[in-house]
Amino acid sequence: MPIVIPGKRPAKRFEKSKILGGKFARAHKATNAELNVVPMVDMMTMLVIFLLQQFSSTGEVLYMQKDIKLPDARHGQIIEIAPVVAISAEQVVVTGVKVADVRELDSEGGYLNIPALEERLRDEKKRWDFIHQNDPEKKWEGAVNIQADKGVPFRIVKRVLFSCGVAGYFSVNFAALDAGTAVAATAPGGPGEG
Repeated sequence: MPIVIPGKRPAKRFEKSKILGGKFARAHKATNAELNVVPMVDMMTMLVIFLLQQFSSTGEVLYMQKDIKLPDARHGQIIEIAPVVAISAEQVVVTGVKVADVRELDSEGGYLNIPALEERLRDEKKRWDFIHQNDPEKKWEGAVNIQADKGVPFRIVKRVLFSCGVAGYFSVNFAALDAGTAVAATAPGGPGEG
């Protein structure tokens, strides 16, 4: 059976008919339609380039809040996956959850710890333990990334550091912008690190 162009066809007895046969004969027009794929290829190329530029090979993207201006650093390391404590001029946030207001922390005197921050960091440790309960080779490192605004007073940062230590996070990294490329990096700041 030969390959035929799809469409309406008259029955065999009407093919020679003057009424219907002529009508179907006139309906055969060229069905070749040209599709210009050049714009589509250009658009796909732009999308691929955009996605490659946005790709992070470390797997961790540090969400930078708009109200936090990070300090610049000349030497740093690549950011590792760890809970992020963000200290802005107005609030302290742990992995997207607000735990304290900076004004209240500044007005309180005496105690160094921040109970809500300690509780949230302990919850993060419990979550880490639950995720890695079947992986005995993975050891708890107690790492935390601190993302502090340039203008935050040191007494607030000191209270956050103390609360991190009480919660069991002893490996502290400070997020900073790489002075050469303006990319977020971490500067070691834990005990015994240089």
